[in-house]
Amino acid sequence: TDNLGRSVWAQLVWGARISLLVGLAATLIAIVLGSLVGIVAGFFEGWAGAVLMRLTEWFLVIPFLPLAIVLATILGPSVWNIIFVIGITSWPSTARVIRAQVLSVKQRLYIERSRALGASSSYVMGKHILPNVSPLILANLTLTVPVAILSETTLSFLGLGDPTRPSWGKMLDDAFSAGALSRNAWWYYLPPGLGIMAVVLAFVLIGQALEEILDPRLRERRS
Repeated sequence: TDNLGRSVWAQLVWGARISLLVGLAATLIAIVLGSLVGIVAGFFEGWAGAVLMRLTEWFLVIPFLPLAIVLATILGPSVWNIIFVIGITSWPSTARVIRAQVLSVKQRLYIERSRALGASSSYVMGKHILPNVSPLILANLTLTVPVAILSETTLSFLGLGDPTRPSWGKMLDDAFSAGALSRNAWWYYLPPGLGIMAVVLAFVLIGQALEEILDPRLRERRS
């Protein structure tokens, strides 16, 4: 039990649901925003693409943690606010990667042939560009989840998470506030720490495996 007599195991199990919910939902927001911005910025190289890339660079220049702390403080402590904050601040890197792939794909002959036959921009992006960048989007999705989970843990540890719902970050915050380290109460802070490490490592390994599956050149290079 913790210093208030609550079951650490029950908090660990329930906190896993909150941490995974935040990680997956925030990743979905980041991937959708990043993919949309990346595809549009890569396909339209005029003023629209330039404006989107300047916006992306603006988000990249501002440090993630201070921006997330400010937004979480303004919006208030809530699970859905944390999801929104992490999702809205995690998309720029995905946008840049997707844009680079789109710039390469749109130079292929079948894209030019499709446009010469009168296909609209929305048709080309949906029919040809999106399927070609989908493997990259999927790989980025699995690699963004651990970042989102670590971000939720950081914000909850700083006291910006939902105080009414246990999460692994909130467990670490409560353990630190109760002096678990100085009292050597390892059963309070070690389980959530190991849970975070295990989930983050699992998603990183899944992302690396997907990259090898979707890009055979990586598999040949490593073998």
